[in-house]
Amino acid sequence: MKIRDEFISFSPPLIGDEEINEVIDTLKSNWITTGPKTKRFEKEFANYFNAPCALALNSCTASLHLALAANNIGEGDEVITTPMTFSATVNVIEHVGATPVLVDIEPDTLNIDAKKIEASITKKTKAIMVVHYAGHPVDLDSVFEIAKQKKIEVIEDAAHAVSAKYKGKYIGSGDNPVAFSFYATKNLTTAEGGMLTGNSDFIEKARILSLHGMNKDAWKRYDKAGSWYYEIVSPGFKYNMTDIQSSIGIWQLKKLSDFQKKREKIVEAYNSAFKGVNEIELPVKKGDIKHSWHLYVIKLNLDTLTIDRDIFINELTTRNIGASVHFIPIHIHPYYKNKYKFKAEDFPVALENFKKIISLPLNAALTDNEVNYIIEAVLDIIQIYKK
Repeated sequence: MKIRDEFISFSPPLIGDEEINEVIDTLKSNWITTGPKTKRFEKEFANYFNAPCALALNSCTASLHLALAANNIGEGDEVITTPMTFSATVNVIEHVGATPVLVDIEPDTLNIDAKKIEASITKKTKAIMVVHYAGHPVDLDSVFEIAKQKKIEVIEDAAHAVSAKYKGKYIGSGDNPVAFSFYATKNLTTAEGGMLTGNSDFIEKARILSLHGMNKDAWKRYDKAGSWYYEIVSPGFKYNMTDIQSSIGIWQLKKLSDFQKKREKIVEAYNSAFKGVNEIELPVKKGDIKHSWHLYVIKLNLDTLTIDRDIFINELTTRNIGASVHFIPIHIHPYYKNKYKFKAEDFPVALENFKKIISLPLNAALTDNEVNYIIEAVLDIIQIYKK
């Protein structure tokens, strides 16, 4: 195949004049940090996803941390989660002084296996932190049933799941804590940033913790109608989102439906091209869900190839295509492996899938020509290296 000259980035942001003009408007205003644009973004986000309440923050990591802290989860507690996730999911459990308890994943969706959760619950378990891997919702009915029986909290890491639905309802529309990411590669971006949704009492507590534990927002203190006086009611953090970030988010939210349609079109093209190719296992949609398609993750049938996953990615790179791996399982990272004495085979489904997964480019900025080129490249590599 003829190799293109320009590199296809894995997942660049798609920013238009609307976002740029909104940022300029903010820069010319009296508020560039947390203020009226952030309040507007929170309200519009909550309305879009039917969330009870929403709190805009500087990252999804901050959202997850606050979800734990606002639920008083800390020293001596345990939190169940998945090994197939980015480190932030588990790092925040460490940050509050709790112990992460890993449960292996489903071989098809790569989500936490709800059937294996109950066996890991102890008297110390205070929460189950699920991750909607790649944008495919977890089996939430099973998770919530276990949580209700054991009287523990369910926290959702929805970094991949903005616009995903479970049984007709948006992820984030419930009363429990749900954390979203607006990192540069996400379906909706604010460059950096996140959102935490949940019931109003929980969000009010998290809001106070998100800004030093002050009982008043800074913009309320410095506005004409505000007061200089405030009190520290808890030792909080510095997690607020700025109006500059929110200016981007306001317009990204307006465009989200169109972004999703473009992602779904690309997924259809990939599925159509790779269907029936024995060397590839396609991503699945299981149950009554709407996939957000943050990632398009294929699995290589390595027994049918003469190369491994890493060489396959190198071959894509030589063809000027950016690919990635989501994720290196938590239990084989040195910190967690050493601290908790994990062995690689402790979570065999996560380990086996890690060796064969590749995330192909999937973003609303991809052109039809680029998608066709990526398809051609994948099939070309398979043709060269199949047994």
